Amino acid sequence: MAFPDVKGTLTEDRVLADLTWLRVGGPATALFQPADEDDLCAFLSALAPDITVFPMGVGSNLIIRDGGIDAVVIRLGRGFNGIEFDGNRVIAGPAALDAHVARKAADQWLDLTFLRTIPGAIGGAVAMNAGCYGSYMADVFVEARVVHRTGKVETLGRDDLNFAYRQSDLPEGAVITQVVMEAPTGDPAALHAKMEEQLAKRDATQPTKERTAGSTFRNPAGFSSTGRADDSHELKAWKVIDDAGMRGAALGGAQMSEKHPNFLINTGGATAADLEDLGELVRKKVFQNSGIELQWEVVRLGKRLP
Repeated sequence: MAFPDVKGTLTEDRVLADLTWLRVGGPATALFQPADEDDLCAFLSALAPDITVFPMGVGSNLIIRDGGIDAVVIRLGRGFNGIEFDGNRVIAGPAALDAHVARKAADQWLDLTFLRTIPGAIGGAVAMNAGCYGSYMADVFVEARVVHRTGKVETLGRDDLNFAYRQSDLPEGAVITQVVMEAPTGDPAALHAKMEEQLAKRDATQPTKERTAGSTFRNPAGFSSTGRADDSHELKAWKVIDDAGMRGAALGGAQMSEKHPNFLINTGGATAADLEDLGELVRKKVFQNSGIELQWEVVRLGKRLP
């Protein structure tokens, strides 16, 4: 397949397993790491329109199936991870890690503490409307600069993305190149102390030292763990999985965590099929037990091997 010339790095038939937190997955048609936005625009505008493009973040919420993916995967790195401040506004590159943005913002008297324990980068946080402790990206989002599949650059506001629980209407194939957020203010010492408490709670309740992709399924209640008055453990994914007897369930090299049953773990040597099949078994058991149909939060892409 012929590809346009690039300033960045283009690698054909690139296996993606080492780029995902679960360490599974076959090859992409190609992996493109653009040098800058101009490089990205030129590449997309020259790329044959029938070739699928998949923008990939840091691979924290992703299963690439063992047969790989028929697409050009675009992964942003250096040049797309800057963090700047303008009053109450935070201007971040999509490759800036959520945790890093939260810490830098706190130093500037800005409260983005909810991002501190969310795995991944800002681009993915926008695409998935990431949230924790009652706050979501939608609450602080102002606008995002995106490059469309055609190579056209556009700025999208909150109304364009129609944020909902764990989703947004980001156009298919669009690549985020900059995100603007507006944060409430707070005392830096208090904000950092709050984040340390959040980290301690996370480490005590989640398998942070294992190969996972974060929460596997969305909470049936339709919102993340919060302090809302209508928050109920009965409508948490971990609780319905536990009630179905699937805490610690294993298949091949895949396991539902004993520590937090909504975390899918690669215990070593798992295939993407092991992980996905165990997840589907969990969905089946939960439905049989409670009538609740769990929805995947982890994104699954590509082809299964025969």
